[in-house]
Amino acid sequence: MDKLVVIPTYNERENISNVIHAIFNLDEGFHVLVIDDGSPDGTAQIVKELQPKFPRQLFIKERRGKLGLGTAYIYGFKWALANGYHFIFEMDADFSHNPADLVRLYKACRFEGADLSIGSRYVKGGGVVNWPANRIALSKGGSLYTRMITWMPVKDPTAGFVCYTREVLNTINLDEIHFTGYAFQIEMKFAAWKLGFKLKEVPIMFQDRTYGISKMNKGIVKEGILGVLKLRWYSLFTNYRHRVKKTESVTLAHLHNKEMFADSK
Repeated sequence: MDKLVVIPTYNERENISNVIHAIFNLDEGFHVLVIDDGSPDGTAQIVKELQPKFPRQLFIKERRGKLGLGTAYIYGFKWALANGYHFIFEMDADFSHNPADLVRLYKACRFEGADLSIGSRYVKGGGVVNWPANRIALSKGGSLYTRMITWMPVKDPTAGFVCYTREVLNTINLDEIHFTGYAFQIEMKFAAWKLGFKLKEVPIMFQDRTYGISKMNKGIVKEGILGVLKLRWYSLFTNYRHRVKKTESVTLAHLHNKEMFADSK
């Protein structure tokens, strides 16, 4: 038990079964934690029906309402640390990230010296499929803007396909991460970089979803623009380092919150 893929979901019934099967078909020992924000389309129920097929490999946490991408991942990170995982992945449910690339992200951390590996659209060998030109321009412009403001040497800072080593997530004070939406991805990479960890970009082909509805909207774009400025300001006052020793474990008690979470295993 050393690799956990964290997948936040909201209304992904058309994709969730296929993506779970694709991950387990890799036969690389990945476990999956789905964090569902009260999807009215029955996404969580599909996952629960699959659990007997993948005992002790597939887990689900159900939350009441849309609480934000960042809070889902933070919960997933703490759960992973509490349960002893050493490599923790972020991944979308809609096949915009190719499950086969999980292996390449893992190898970058396990064998190539990376502390955090990033599935990057904007390094040599990477790219996007089925995106209109205006969205590509917006994404690339946002990446350039982020690098100019933060000075972070990452060509795809908004990427949501990532592998963290346990040491990174144990070292970052997850309670000091300010953003819960689009800018969350930038802040996590920024925190790891500020703490001196090695970030490695792995080229991937990002493909727009075939099924379901995109979560991208004007509010997300606005958050990305303003969030980067706020992030630069927060960095003057925020200590991202966890205040306890790196080796200290996160306990399950830290995750217990009856009002927000209804756990199902």
